[in-house]
Amino acid sequence: VQLQASGGGLVQPGGSLTLSCAASASIFNFYTMGWLRQAPEKEREFVGHTSWRGTYTDYADSVKGRFTISRDNAKNTVYLQMNNLGPEDTAVYYCAARKFGTQAPAYDYWGQGTQVTVSS
Repeated sequence: VQLQASGGGLVQPGGSLTLSCAASASIFNFYTMGWLRQAPEKEREFVGHTSWRGTYTDYADSVKGRFTISRDNAKNTVYLQMNNLGPEDTAVYYCAARKFGTQAPAYDYWGQGTQVTVSS
């Protein structure tokens, strides 16, 4: 059971970045996939998640209208498209998977995190 997040980096304010999270097939199908982030000296916070079919997504208020989550079940990959980034978006971003039956906001599996830094 593995989640591998990638795509982080340094981006200027107002820029865009797309994160990817590749999952092992055994956990991807039928799992809710989420993105969370943790900024320095702050608690980890919810960014958004998508249902296993991708028909339902939800976002934190702080990213609504700027971030989009999508998934490609054929590739066992979930994406986080981030637009109009600001310094407040600087954080380590984690992807996570929640299996059916696990109560939100808990997640069963976590990726290793990828650093996103927004700075000029």
